[in-house]
Amino acid sequence: MAKVAFVGLGVMGYPMAGHLRKKGGHEVTVYNRTAAKADTWVAAHGGRSAPTPKRAAQGQDFVMACVGNDNDLREVMLGEDGVFAGAKKGAVVVDHTTASAEIARALYAEAKQRGFDFIDAPVSGGQAGAENGVLTVMCGGDAAPFAQAEKVIAAYARACNLLGASGSGQLAKMVNQICIAGIVQGLAEALHFALKAGLDIERLIATISKGAAQSWQMENRYRTMVAGKFDFGFAVDWMRKDLDICLAEARRNGARLPLTALVDQFYAEVQAMGGRRWDTSSLIALLQR
Repeated sequence: MAKVAFVGLGVMGYPMAGHLRKKGGHEVTVYNRTAAKADTWVAAHGGRSAPTPKRAAQGQDFVMACVGNDNDLREVMLGEDGVFAGAKKGAVVVDHTTASAEIARALYAEAKQRGFDFIDAPVSGGQAGAENGVLTVMCGGDAAPFAQAEKVIAAYARACNLLGASGSGQLAKMVNQICIAGIVQGLAEALHFALKAGLDIERLIATISKGAAQSWQMENRYRTMVAGKFDFGFAVDWMRKDLDICLAEARRNGARLPLTALVDQFYAEVQAMGGRRWDTSSLIALLQR
């Protein structure tokens, strides 16, 4: 059992912190910007809440965080009442936010100066993965603190790997999102084509899902895509935030991402249709309108 703080109880962080308490058996302190949500978590899981990230981090062996974007992360880590102001020497700070590699490296360097460690550890698997404790975690940082953190992360992960130096976790998450963007667009076009061609969708998927076209998106989203139901899963707003990070990094490293840039614009059209909170599979809505 370790002493763990979890900062950020959104749709991902809330169940992740719960797994630390119930499955991991850890002593957990939580912080959330809206204090009422932290109180609700404590009522459901035990542990305790703290009024600031600094207070949550004090005395903890590990501090996990999952917030919105670079600016949120900078505030919650480096603010006057931030995690870094409270973390003890020798602690390991693990950030599950999907953010830029640039801020991950900056926080790593600052943590080192203060005498503790920082691991960038974005996750894949969405809300369902968080609730079921089967996330994939992509990490960047040093091997020794990663080995310590991996045992704690195991409470909500089915896979957790160190990809390289600081920032490598965020770069791996960018690769993940680039793959998903292309796959979902391809699936949307394929299903749209199949409907126009008058094919039996169930028979079609039962056949092609056994071959090279198979994907997680096909297995888990084809029915809802055809039905026009997009009220679950990873929201379009979040995907656009992630793709913006990917495209910005590509401008820095010289990578060419023509399909990713195109799909990002398709998601902008989905937002304009009122689909900001729709699941990312809603790309088919553009084709079916």
